[in-house]
Amino acid sequence: MTTVLQLSDTHIVPTGALVSGRLDTADALARLVARISSIRDQIGSIDALLVSGDLSDDGSAESYARFKTLIAPLDLPTYVIAGNHDARDPMRIAFADVLPNAGPLNWACQVGDIHLIGLDTLVEGQGGGTLAPESLSFLQDAFSKAGKAPVLLALHHPPFACGIGFMDDISLTNRHALRDVLAGHAGPLRIVCGHIHNVIVSDVAGHIAISAPSPASTFAYDRRSSAPVGFTTQEDGCLLHRWDAGFQSVRIGPMAGSGPFPF
Repeated sequence: MTTVLQLSDTHIVPTGALVSGRLDTADALARLVARISSIRDQIGSIDALLVSGDLSDDGSAESYARFKTLIAPLDLPTYVIAGNHDARDPMRIAFADVLPNAGPLNWACQVGDIHLIGLDTLVEGQGGGTLAPESLSFLQDAFSKAGKAPVLLALHHPPFACGIGFMDDISLTNRHALRDVLAGHAGPLRIVCGHIHNVIVSDVAGHIAISAPSPASTFAYDRRSSAPVGFTTQEDGCLLHRWDAGFQSVRIGPMAGSGPFPF
C-alpha cells in the first residue's frame, strides 16, 4: 500500500501580510497541518506529500521559506508543482532537491508502488496555464517508463472545465492536447490538480481526475453568468490518495466534529 497526501493552493505570503488584505493563509495552513498530525494514527502511514501549486501567493523567496516551515511538522518527503501564483526561479531554489535546475518544472519519481509525475502549467504573469510541447513530450516519456505501474499525475490547472466561469476563463488552454496523451495510456492512472479551490471529480479521456480543496479559501460553485467574481473565507482541507490494488481518494476536512456517538 502506498499513500500520498495532497495539499493545494495554500497561498502563503511573507510574515505580516494578508492575502487580498483579508486572508491569514499561514494560520489556515498551520491549523490544517495540526489537524493532519492529530489523525495520523487513524489514517495510517503516509509516504509523501504532494503540493499541487500556488504554494505562494506572491512567488517570493520568503513565502516559500515560510511554507516549508509550516509543513515541517508533517515530516514527509515533499514534491511540488507550480501554480499560477508561483514563480519558477524562487521555487526552483527553494525546492532544489526535487525540481530540475533548468527548463519547465516537470519531474517524475517513484514513491512506493506509485509512479508520481508532476507537470508545469505555469505561464508567468498570467492566470491561465498551458502545457508546453516539451512538457507533453515529458509526460509521454514518463508514461512509457511507468509501463503498467500505477501513476498519480499532478498538474495545477484542471484538465476539465469546472463550471465556475471566472476560473474557466483562466483554465488550461490546451486540454485537448493533454487528453490525446492521456487517452493513449492504458495503465492505472489518477489525475489530480488544484487551482479551483473545490473538490470536483471528472472523467478525462477515460481516467478519473480530481481537484483538491484549498485550506485558504473557497470559490463558490455558481454556474450563473451573473455569478460574482471572488472568494469566500470558507477554509477546506486536503486529499489523501491511496494505492492498494486500485486507487482510492479521500477528502480530509479542516476540522473534526464532535463525536463519534453511538447509533
